[in-house]
Amino acid sequence: MTARRWTLRGGCGVEVDRLALAIAQRFGVPEIVGRVMAQRGIDLDAVERFLEPTLRTELPDPSRFRDMDAAAERLAEAVVSGQTIGLFADYDVDGATSAASMARYFRAVGAPVVMHIPDRIDEGYGPNLPALQGLVAQGAGVVVCLDCGILAIETLGQARAAGIDVIVVDHHIAEPELPAAVAVVNPNRLDEEPGFGHLAACGVTFVTLVAVNRALRAKGWFAGKAEPDLRAILDLTALGTVCDVVPLTGLNRAFIAQGLKVMAARSTPGLAALADVAGLDRKPDPYHLGFVLGPRINAGGRVGKADLGARLLSTDDPAEARHIAGELDRYNDERRAIEAEVLDSAIFQAEAAGDTPVLVVSGQGWHPGVVGIVASRLKDRFHRPACVIGVDAGIGKGSGRSVPGVDLGAAVIAAHQAGVLEKGGGHAMAAGFTVAEDRIDAFRAFLGERVAGALAGAPLVAELSVDGALAPRGATADLVRSVSRVGPFGTGNSEPRFVLSGAKVVSSGVVGENHVRCTLAGGDGGRVNAIAFRAMAGDLGPGLLQAGQLPIHVAGHLRLDDFRGGDNVQLVIDDAAPAG
Repeated sequence: MTARRWTLRGGCGVEVDRLALAIAQRFGVPEIVGRVMAQRGIDLDAVERFLEPTLRTELPDPSRFRDMDAAAERLAEAVVSGQTIGLFADYDVDGATSAASMARYFRAVGAPVVMHIPDRIDEGYGPNLPALQGLVAQGAGVVVCLDCGILAIETLGQARAAGIDVIVVDHHIAEPELPAAVAVVNPNRLDEEPGFGHLAACGVTFVTLVAVNRALRAKGWFAGKAEPDLRAILDLTALGTVCDVVPLTGLNRAFIAQGLKVMAARSTPGLAALADVAGLDRKPDPYHLGFVLGPRINAGGRVGKADLGARLLSTDDPAEARHIAGELDRYNDERRAIEAEVLDSAIFQAEAAGDTPVLVVSGQGWHPGVVGIVASRLKDRFHRPACVIGVDAGIGKGSGRSVPGVDLGAAVIAAHQAGVLEKGGGHAMAAGFTVAEDRIDAFRAFLGERVAGALAGAPLVAELSVDGALAPRGATADLVRSVSRVGPFGTGNSEPRFVLSGAKVVSSGVVGENHVRCTLAGGDGGRVNAIAFRAMAGDLGPGLLQAGQLPIHVAGHLRLDDFRGGDNVQLVIDDAAPAG
């Protein structure tokens, strides 16, 4: 049933046992919570900050970032002098939340804003000169590029020559040459001090707005009037951070922990409307951000109108918010249908590729709006980096997703520098690129050689980290609530995964299209309900259905079962293997 190797996260030993017990005793948490934290390397001095992440303890002085003071001064000057501020942002959730955050802030301080979100197909990723000139034509005195621009050397050089003031606020990996701009704020500049490279663009945007607010205060802009409460946009920062799949450590944890509190108050009309159309009627958590709200915002940029997400999140009109949310929900249904069609073809190619270190698949007419999602599906299914390319008129638009240990963004940048790609960039776990159709084979070979070299001959073995073992009787609602204190969960702080050893499947069946629901029983008579999502697409689902009374080991996450309500607990199965 499994092709993965299960490993105990953080290992085991006397030191882990001692630390787990010390955490439990000092901070009044169950020992299993102490063990989860100990295995993740959280020492006693860091426990309090980890359990209660706040901006007060995690937010740095914005001036520690290169060019931040210049960016803040130019934007504050624009506000004071009555200039319109132009926003050019990427079409994904990170870009939409960054644009909406700036739009909401600058409107709150009395500055007019104009915004442009590029069309994925007609304009592609990143700033283009006609769009920048269009913002200037609408009155923009300065333009901020959000979640893009760090690699737009030629375009921003043309903008400077045209007399356009541009500020770049980005987080993607930079090359040695920086674009010509008033300021380039990016924690992943090569000359930047380390420590905040894990921020998404919306996080860099929030820190930038803190700096702008400070600059406006110094200019006396708020004399006799209230300053805007920057905490009010933390719901947007949390959403973009989760959806961009950046590590949930340090400042990112504070963004999400505090942003979820803001989101629960439903004070942003666009998010409230989106939650309504998605049927989200409970307090949101990172899962809802990443898999319920995020995909709907992304749907505009993928298969609909690119600016819908940013417009939804920046509007204060509840009626407009409801209208846009409905459009995005319909586009999301359309996206699902397109994705399913492309995924079937991509899986066929991937299976034919054999045992390669990285998957590169392509197809004529594959919609560029879904190639990133399909790449993620391939990565999960085959446990290796995957790139998916949609080809049209001899040009391929591609997106890639990686696995821990393989820096795909660096590999794609190297391919661009080597002349294999026309454009390319990204970060360790995700990348985007443009490639000529007749260079796809060369790109596949380049990536294969680079990934194989990075692995130094070692096979790329898919691993599943687990945090401990439980009996079905121990899977209680109290345990789920205790473990949730270690959240928010995501990249860099994975949701704890437990193993039920020697369990038996006492009932099972297929639900929906390809999910498997079952009941697991332990030797002590305890039982727990379980579900394996999309399991019939691989070996896991059939294995669970055919397990009979043979004991199996099952690994998964414990969650409260919203469908059944109350304190019912459900194990979301990630993997299973025969016992013995």
